[in-house]
Amino acid sequence: MTDFFVATFYRFVALNDHDELRDRIEERCQELSIRGIILLAEEGINATVSGTRESVLSLLDFLKSDPRLSALTWKESSANRHPFRKLRVRLKKEIVTMGVPGVDPSRLVGTYVAPKNWNELLDDPDVILVDTRNDYEVEIGTFQNAVNPNIKSFRELPAWCEANIDAGKKPKVAMFCTGGIRCEKSTAYLKEAGIEEVYHLEGGILKYLEEVSEEDSRWEGQCFVFDQRVSVGQGLEIGEHELCRGCRRPVSVAETESEHYVRGVSCHRCYKETSAEQKLGFAERQRQLDLAKE
Repeated sequence: MTDFFVATFYRFVALNDHDELRDRIEERCQELSIRGIILLAEEGINATVSGTRESVLSLLDFLKSDPRLSALTWKESSANRHPFRKLRVRLKKEIVTMGVPGVDPSRLVGTYVAPKNWNELLDDPDVILVDTRNDYEVEIGTFQNAVNPNIKSFRELPAWCEANIDAGKKPKVAMFCTGGIRCEKSTAYLKEAGIEEVYHLEGGILKYLEEVSEEDSRWEGQCFVFDQRVSVGQGLEIGEHELCRGCRRPVSVAETESEHYVRGVSCHRCYKETSAEQKLGFAERQRQLDLAKE
């Protein structure tokens, strides 16, 4: 039986009082025993939270009671245990960090394409399909024929776009990401750069996996998610990936067989990136987590 309800949502809207809003949201979450991550900035809100269905819907009603957030929508999924260990409500400069001043998705953004119409767009041979996620996310799954910019962080995407997408050639560009938020920024960036035909997947990969049947799906592999589920597949079924606690990247079942994989400490990607002292610290952290579970 599924015990926990997971809601993912964001909205770009001016929240000049986001520091005061943080305290009110955190208090309401604690009252409702909500866990998860909520980011607040002057440009809006970005969150994934979990709890009972009743408590999460109560939180959403609370947020929507603010006129600025009244149009808030969310994506639903479920888990048989809390996907988060605790609640974090944080103030940020950006709710998704691109680092380019003046990009404002509430003013200018690409054309939304509903999941049911996404395959039709992918069939257009003139479309440049760009996966805006980080390289380790793309590695475990992406859309057929998508371009992988091979970026380590979202901050690197503008430079890649400048080097690889020529506005003078009047390209037709389609972008996608996990839940849609990164594409709000990236398509806004391209529009600002003078590219007229820019599209993005409404609701992101998660909405596509939820609504499009496995028979019709153009998705290959798993989709990385930023919580304890680690990855999900078609129909948002929880995948088999684990999370490397050393680098916060996904590890497949096969990759756990690597000589460099130590649960909670390192994987084949990061074993050279951390010192022996750091590894000892990670090992102690894992030991404490195991004790807490017992």
